[in-house]
Amino acid sequence: MNCGRPKGIGEHPKPVRLYLKPSINSKDLPSPRHLIITLTQMTIHSKLLFKFSLSILLLVTGTISWSENGVNWPQFRGGNANPAIADNPKLPEKWSTTENVQWVTDVPGWGWSSPVVWDDKVFLTTVDAAGNWEKPKEGLYNGRGREIPVDEVHAWIVYCFDLKTGDVLWRNKVKEGKPEVPRHPKNTYASETPATDGERVYFLFGDVGLYTFDLEGNHLWTYEIEAKETRNDWGAASSPIVYQGHVYVLYDNQEESWLAKFHGKTGKEVWKVYRDEISSWATPFIWENEIRTELVTNAKNRIRSYDLDGNLLWEMDGRMSWACIATPISECGLLYVNSGYFSDSHRPVYAIKPGARGDITLAENEESNDYVAWYHPLAGNYNTSPLIYKGIYYSILDRGSFEAYNPATGEQIYSQRKINDKERASFTCSPWAYNDKVFCLSEQGETYVIEAGTEFNLLYQNSLEEMVMSVPAILDDKILIRTVSKLYCIGE
Repeated sequence: MNCGRPKGIGEHPKPVRLYLKPSINSKDLPSPRHLIITLTQMTIHSKLLFKFSLSILLLVTGTISWSENGVNWPQFRGGNANPAIADNPKLPEKWSTTENVQWVTDVPGWGWSSPVVWDDKVFLTTVDAAGNWEKPKEGLYNGRGREIPVDEVHAWIVYCFDLKTGDVLWRNKVKEGKPEVPRHPKNTYASETPATDGERVYFLFGDVGLYTFDLEGNHLWTYEIEAKETRNDWGAASSPIVYQGHVYVLYDNQEESWLAKFHGKTGKEVWKVYRDEISSWATPFIWENEIRTELVTNAKNRIRSYDLDGNLLWEMDGRMSWACIATPISECGLLYVNSGYFSDSHRPVYAIKPGARGDITLAENEESNDYVAWYHPLAGNYNTSPLIYKGIYYSILDRGSFEAYNPATGEQIYSQRKINDKERASFTCSPWAYNDKVFCLSEQGETYVIEAGTEFNLLYQNSLEEMVMSVPAILDDKILIRTVSKLYCIGE
């Protein structure tokens, strides 16, 4: 991707990238993300050679997991947290509760976890409780959470659905009882998205535990989590991530924040680092750059990067918003970290270069340094994470303003454009893109489809007619959207 300037839309098809998931003991092989094969601009001869080589690779390494729009969607926002999907005419662009719906199934209980997919299986979490208590509703309201937990018995449940039909393949109740800590009424006790490595699926309930199953629904191991107080009683939300046979969990809170690495097969705690940090809700990010692989966390006190052994590589005081929710992303050789509570006067975005060590905090009045490529004081997000697609950095703000920047320089391409002037539109779900279009799904269940490029142009909107706060899973020819009560499989 040329990030020096935005490309003309439709230029240079994006390479197809294959992740080869080893099925043998392959510690000496490169990581799956580094086993990348580019198919664009191949001659007929080279394509034949590719097919032959791929068959040999399959004998050695096992199954294929397509990155981007392929058969698997392994964790929050997909494989690389930046769902800029390769163009594919099979992917749906218009839908409703009846149009282009392959199937729809009810999801009992309450949860904002996003669907994840491996092969023909879809995984979700939910928490169910009877009684008359305040249910989530869309929009900005109630800056503080409930001061005491709901006094009702809850059931924490994990689900596996059939991708082809929407039928429930298996479900397991992992815990039952009354919650130990409160929640914001807009949050749920099942807001963390599961993660899978193709052999196991890791279901995290942030202040309860990490529950691991094989793909057939057999329980493998559990790591119990001691519940802690969170700021304003908002509860937990950070999702687990998987990488090279391990699962990483971040739990920032008001009492004892920590980041931990677990062995995926056994559940053994490989390491845990305690952090001088307060509550955050951002999912950590694995940054594979030209120098090394890093584990990056976004939080109020410090942006931090660790090596895979839990050692601190670098940190910075970004004067972040008190509500750090956006997940970092990487593109164009840079790492992008931001935060932006809607009423804060400082809502920063930082573009960080590989190779940093120590404290890389910008000095007063600095906009860059040896490891900070650029900084923008007012481009950060509140609930959503940004998107980089075909050379443009897109951002949808929580109150429905859409804007675009040059990811190489931070220069604004166009300023805030109201996505809907006539109706209320609020956003927690992060955007995604394919086929030269950017998709923004509101809490009201409306997906606004925007033409990708250097000018704002709203094309149309698709309605599912009920509340949504979950990020879709995007597959080869379909997308999965979880609403407040249902799971939709959308495809033409």
